Amino acid sequence: MPRPALYSSSRPARSRAPNPAVAPAAPATAALPSADAPPSPQEVAQATAAAPHSAAILRQLWALWTIVVLLAALLVASAWHNSRSTTRKITQDDIDAAVLRTLETTTPPSAAARAVESIAPSIVRVVGYGRSKNGKEEVERGIGTGVVIVDKGVILTNLHVVAGADRIGITFHDGLETTASITGAQPENDLAVLQAHKVPDDLEAATLRSTQNLRPGDHVVAVGFPFGIGPSASAGVVSGLQREFTSPEGKRQLSNLIQFDAAANPGNSGGPLVTLDGEVVGIVTAILNPTPARTFIGIGFAVPIENAASAVGMPPF
Repeated sequence: MPRPALYSSSRPARSRAPNPAVAPAAPATAALPSADAPPSPQEVAQATAAAPHSAAILRQLWALWTIVVLLAALLVASAWHNSRSTTRKITQDDIDAAVLRTLETTTPPSAAARAVESIAPSIVRVVGYGRSKNGKEEVERGIGTGVVIVDKGVILTNLHVVAGADRIGITFHDGLETTASITGAQPENDLAVLQAHKVPDDLEAATLRSTQNLRPGDHVVAVGFPFGIGPSASAGVVSGLQREFTSPEGKRQLSNLIQFDAAANPGNSGGPLVTLDGEVVGIVTAILNPTPARTFIGIGFAVPIENAASAVGMPPF
């Protein structure tokens, strides 16, 4: 069926006499735009001359196609830019800048803090219990510190902390409380070896280090329970080596000791003296105070770890 012609809405021109020599003209029509391609400017012009209403439609379609093409081009450009951004390689300058920002915004822990963090899981509180004078009550006879040197619950402490105790109580780093037995002693170095009756599942043993390369001036940290408070830490340096100490009562004479100036008080006895690497070089055993105060005035002593290890039967370094 032939499509109806689209006529101009303008007023018709005056009729003229037909010229028999000229063939009748076909009615003016405007073809609809193809669905497969946008109309060309020539088609728009021809349609405009023939039919103003159709020309308006064609102009709108042409504008719509132009917008679609522009949007597609923008999408392609955006995708290309994003792909280049995500695949950019990280350079050494980027790494250096990130490290610098971290250093500027983060305060690292001190060397002493790192040493304490390293040794803390191996520190235990040691309490020796006895009977009161009337024999009816259990009382504390001595409070000190111990350090785990074998993860099965083998602990080093001072002999004077547990000597004569009816019961020895142990508190581990994670809060586990248990009792312990004395399995070895070295009176000449004031050392005792304890075996805990229960141990935490994740118990960590301290790392031991030879004192062979230890020098006066080396930084050390003393960790323990001074006056039962703790665990507490104090930092100082090695003041001297191969020192001797005699207790105020004259009952103990110790030799080959490490002298240090990190604060130590009653309760620190049996605790570790560690390097800034968190390695045990000695067991704190005494403080020098010529007065009856029994408080720290700047001189402490520790038994070298070689002597302490031999008390447990461990091979020398």
